[in-house]
Amino acid sequence: MLSSFICSLFFLTQFRLSFSLSQYCLTKFLCCGSSRNSSHIIKMAMWVFGYGSLIWKAGFNYDDRLVGFIKDYRRVFYQGSTDHRGTPEYPGRTVTLEPAPGEVCWGAAYKISKEEDKETAITYLEVREKQYDKKAYVDFFTDPLATTPAISGVMVYIASPDKKLNPNYLGPASIEDIAKQIVRAEGPSGPNREYLFQLEKALLQIGQVVKINT
Repeated sequence: MLSSFICSLFFLTQFRLSFSLSQYCLTKFLCCGSSRNSSHIIKMAMWVFGYGSLIWKAGFNYDDRLVGFIKDYRRVFYQGSTDHRGTPEYPGRTVTLEPAPGEVCWGAAYKISKEEDKETAITYLEVREKQYDKKAYVDFFTDPLATTPAISGVMVYIASPDKKLNPNYLGPASIEDIAKQIVRAEGPSGPNREYLFQLEKALLQIGQVVKINT
């Protein structure tokens, strides 16, 4: 059975199950400096961090893409998806982030410079990430040995465990139950299992693996 195959895949690739996403994220508009008459404002680029489907499918125009990580978070399959990889009757599972001191979460950061592209990206992501109830601004690193971030103020969408704010939160389950749920769930964006395989492929391409923690 396909569910047995996915269970085997988890174990054979040494996935650690940890469900608290879908690494997908926006930065603040940062403004600094002005002329003597305060008529000239320098607008900085907006940065978006993706740790789920945003890694392989941005969906918006961007000027640069950097592979890297954020600190003190881990990627977990805790979020229920009723709008992309499942339905209200049978939700799928996608990744979110949960605080994890000392751990890192790898993904991709996207730079958006043009004002028009920023507005378009925000509008697009507010719809795409509508089931993610929290935004955080984080430091983004590209060098594992660096103590200073490559970019600060990178925005990321997070689905919190607060059921009042995030009714689609599912939390942890056994690996067998997770496998069955991923196999069976399907939504407007496609089968839930496709999301898992795409995430695995995207992370392998940047030298990482999907970690599913118990």
